[in-house]
Amino acid sequence: MKQFFPRKRSTSGFMIGAFGIMAAMASPQVLAQDAATRLLEEQVRTLEQQLQSIRGELDRVKTDTAKDARKVRELEQSAVSFGNVERKSKHMVFFRGGFAHNDNKRNGVSIQSAVAPVGAQDRAGKDAWYVGAGFDFNLTDDVWGMMSGTSVFAELMFEYKQFSNSVLGNALANEPTQLAGGALNPRKVTVSQFTLTAAPKIKFMEGSKFRPWVIPAGLALHVISPPSESITVLQPGVMFGVGADYNVWKEIFIGADARYQLAGGKLDGVNVSGLTVGGYVGIGF
Repeated sequence: MKQFFPRKRSTSGFMIGAFGIMAAMASPQVLAQDAATRLLEEQVRTLEQQLQSIRGELDRVKTDTAKDARKVRELEQSAVSFGNVERKSKHMVFFRGGFAHNDNKRNGVSIQSAVAPVGAQDRAGKDAWYVGAGFDFNLTDDVWGMMSGTSVFAELMFEYKQFSNSVLGNALANEPTQLAGGALNPRKVTVSQFTLTAAPKIKFMEGSKFRPWVIPAGLALHVISPPSESITVLQPGVMFGVGADYNVWKEIFIGADARYQLAGGKLDGVNVSGLTVGGYVGIGF
């Protein structure tokens, strides 16, 4: 018994010493872990502060961008209200009138005649007045995606020109005809011309009140009265045009144009080539 208790006490002391050594060895590791944890927490807090700062900067930029976008929209709306107009319709019917001038004087069956040079042999002058009408049918507002702000219309137009209504006629316009031996008693003859055209019309500045336009080339058919000496009345040709219109109120437009009719040579001695200059009133639909 005396030997047992000392051994037991020595064993207990050994164990206590071992635990003390282990505790002493573990303390630096625990301290190191605590320091690392505190450093990580500090870095996390710093990162959160940076993220909050970045978020605040993004919010400020977003607010400034929204303000700038509103200013741009306001400027665009101001420009629209000043110089532009929203068109409810795309097509137009118009009524024309003005001055006409042919390149050559007219002759024909019942006025100046080279076949039957008998009678007054009078001719109308080169100048005339004209009236007409037509319509524009909108095909595209951007040349089928190739040119923004530029519209293409199909124009169908007709006009009547009168050069004179008091030209003294030749033998065929004499009462009775001098070809049958009658005395000189010429009747007054009206010299006129009817023109029907179909052409592409290119209008610029889509959306604007003021819209210039051009006709590069179009088909024209001319009917003359009196007919030529071989009783021909129809002559084809090509039309070129330039002009502009302005939207004055709602769907009411006013405009001016100049057109040149180029005929394919003379029609049995009659040349119908010439120009017209005038104005028109249009109604959108």
